[in-house]
This record gives sequence, structure tokens and C-alpha cells, in this order.
Amino acid sequence: MFRALFGELPAVASHRGWPRVQVGGGTWREIGQALREGKVELLGEWGDGAAVHCALFEPGTRQAQVASLEASSGAAPSLAVFHAPALRLERAIADLFGIEMIGLPDRRPWLDHGRWPFSAPLAPRPAPATAATERPAYRFLEAEGPGLHQIPVGPVHAGIIEPGHFRFSASGETLVRLEERLGYTHKGIEKALAGRSPEEAARIAARVSGDSTVAYSFAFARAVEGALDFEPPLRALWLRGVMAELERIANHLGDIGAICNDAAFAMLHAECAILREETLRTCARAFGHRLMMDRIVPGGVAADLQPDGAHGIRALCGRLSREFPELIELYDNTASLQDRTVGTGALSPALAAEFAAPGYVGRASGRSFDARVVLPYAPYDRAPIEMVVRQEGDVDARVWVRILEVERSIGWLEAALAALPPGPIHLPLPEEAPASLESSVLVEGFRGDILAYVRIGAGGRIERCHLRDPSWLLWPLLQAAIEGNIVADFPLCNKSFNCSYSGHDL
Repeated sequence: MFRALFGELPAVASHRGWPRVQVGGGTWREIGQALREGKVELLGEWGDGAAVHCALFEPGTRQAQVASLEASSGAAPSLAVFHAPALRLERAIADLFGIEMIGLPDRRPWLDHGRWPFSAPLAPRPAPATAATERPAYRFLEAEGPGLHQIPVGPVHAGIIEPGHFRFSASGETLVRLEERLGYTHKGIEKALAGRSPEEAARIAARVSGDSTVAYSFAFARAVEGALDFEPPLRALWLRGVMAELERIANHLGDIGAICNDAAFAMLHAECAILREETLRTCARAFGHRLMMDRIVPGGVAADLQPDGAHGIRALCGRLSREFPELIELYDNTASLQDRTVGTGALSPALAAEFAAPGYVGRASGRSFDARVVLPYAPYDRAPIEMVVRQEGDVDARVWVRILEVERSIGWLEAALAALPPGPIHLPLPEEAPASLESSVLVEGFRGDILAYVRIGAGGRIERCHLRDPSWLLWPLLQAAIEGNIVADFPLCNKSFNCSYSGHDL
């Protein structure tokens, strides 16, 4: 399909790794048509001054490509006209860059809540913001029918979680529509990254979504190294994989327990919390930090395994191998728990495929995509990991994907520690790029694939960096999965998705 779309268009020489091509408006609309027909998948779409980029994946060939469209007139055709998953991405482009996406079906602001000092803060020439008193109130979509009532929830919630607003339309206890409003945790990440050295920017990238700090650091470092055509030391590549799998285990354990807690089974929540805490303590023992924040950096890693780190990880794997199966047997044989999770919050394989649903959500609904397997990168190109896929698409399936991924990660860690090569863990990056260089990569975090696009200027500083959290593609699917369920099942469905507010809001 890429050949049919892009023909003999030359690849942009400055873009390393995946090819990037410059296209016109006609080809951009053909991309939209190919997305609508399911011939390619949308991995991301983002603005860049007076241009728009999209990252595409072709399932048949397992190839990725970036297409770019100049928008010097301040406008570009909307892909969302053809492909619904582009809608929120393009609303964000309009908010951040002031680019008019022609034909965009929904022109309401997305990230801009009317509290920024500038409109379109990432545009070449930002404009003063419209006064809040002059902006129309945000209008939620209407649902019509006999006996419908609305339930507004948030943005402030009862627990210690991030802010987001949920507007439910219900008929009795049955939910007929959920509409989300996000953007409350917008931090100006992309603006903050620009102009910094790769080392400085890496610290910001590591904090986009704290539960995925390893995955974000991994993605950013790979994008920087790809742009510079730089290869980190082999030991560092293996240590990155070790950190990534430890992060995956810790988060999956937390999610499994929290899902069970939302189904009123607190014992499993407590037991999973104990194992998660043991995992985090092992991370601190092995790498000097519970979350392993700032341990992956451009050029390699900032910390080697501590003297007893390998022993600690092996001990953790042994404990998990002994205790985790007992918890899973309890989960699988508790009728009251199964009654809450089986058949609840089902996401159809068709929607999962349309939205290129990342991570456990997509793989629980039959989408066979894991960046470690489909677009393998070091160390997974040297030590493959088995992908987990289910078909049911419900809360139970999302739990089981997590369960099986924990088991796969345990086995992978044991093998990786046995194969861990000696040598240095970090090499200095080239001091200055000879010209503007760029790269795009995917890294599989615990929640799903993270897209990183980085452009480094001739002075060695970050000119542009875009980091797409998997939650951009997952939040809309939560709206679809909850329809027809009862109000009381929303916390359960929400936790089974576990989307990131911070990662989404940038």
C-alpha cells in the first residue's frame, strides 16, 4: 500500500530509520482513504510549525512510514473526515499550532481550556489568547431518548488520581453514552523540550507519564540515537530491556490488583500490591531508583546493575513464579469476581483494529501488535518475546493479557540476565550534528506503544520532539466499551484500560 500511495516520492534524507516522504494535499487525502479502508493504520499525527506529519503502519508488510504535508497557508485537509481515530489528534494540532484542519468534524477545543496566555502556543507566531469571558462554554454532545439523565463526574475525583471529566448519559442504570473531556494536566511538554540538549530533554521525556518513565526514556533515547545514527553499547541495550520488563511487571501487578479491588475483591488487591512493592524494591536494589527514572539516557544507561542487582532480580523472578500462579488460580476460580469481569466492557475486534488499539487493550481484542515483536528493536531483536493475544475483548481478557505478559516477562528476564554481556554502559553522543537530523521510533511500554519523533538541529539541540502516549488511541475506545454497561461497572472498565491523563495531555 505504501508503494501505491507514495510511488516514487523520494524519502527525506534527514530522516533516519523509517522513511519520511513529503506529500501534497491529494496524496494526504488518499492516506485518509487508505486509513478508512483499513489498508494502513494510524500510529500518530502531529503538528510541526507550518506542517503536519502522520506516522503510518502497514500490517501486511510490517513496515512503518511517516508522511508530511506543508501547511504554510495555515490549513491542511483533515484525516478525521475519513478516519475517526485522527479526530482528537487533529483537535490538538489546531489548539497547539493554530492549523485549520479543513473538514474536521468536531472543531471544539481539546487541550486548550481557555487558560493559556497564548492561542496556538506552538505556532510560528503565537497570538494573544481570547479572554475566557469571550469564549463560549464547552458544549458536550447531546444524547436523546426517553428517561435519559446525565451524570457528570470530575474533573476532580475522590481518589488521588489525575483530573479528567466524564459526562455519562444513562437510562436508569444503563449507560448509553460516555463523553470525556481531558487536557486538564497539559504541561507544555513539547514547548519545554524544544531548544534543550538531548541530555536535558531526556529528563523531561522521562516525566511525561510517571508510570511509564522507563518506556518514555527508552523511546526518546532511541529517537535521538536514530537521528544521529548512533549505536549505544551492547550491555546498555540489554539493561534497557531489563528495566522495561521490570516496569511492565510492576504496572501489570498493580493493574490486576486494582481491577479486582474495583470488583470488590480486596484480597487479591492486597496480594498483588505486596508483589508490586517487592518489584519496586528490587528495581531500587538493582538500579538505585524504585521507578528507574533517568536511568535510560541518550547514549546508553546512567546506571549499571548494582553488585547484587542480578541476584535480586533472579530472586524476584523466583518469588513471582511461586506466588503469582496461586493468585491467578484464585482469580480464575472466584465466581463472584468472574461474574463482574467476564463479558463486561467488551471492545470489538473491529474497533480495536480501526483505532490501532495499543497494548493490552488491543491484544485483548484480537489485534496482534506488540512493537517488541512486530517492529523489533534491541534487545528484543536478539532475544524475542512471545506476544499474548486474546479475542474476547472484555475486562477479563484485558486481565489475562496482563497475567500472561507478566509470565512472559519473568522468563525473558531470567534469560536476559544469563545472556547479559560485559562492557561499557554509556558512550558520548556526537557533540554537534552536521545538519538537522530526525528519527521516529516505537517502543512498547506496559500500556502500549509510545511513538517518539525527534529532530535535532545543527547545533545539537532539540528542534522538535513529539511523544505520543498510547492513551491518545485508548481513551476514545473506553467510551465505546462502556456503552450498554451499568454505571457501577465504569470504574472496573476504566481501570482495565488504565489510560494515562498526563501522557495524553502533554
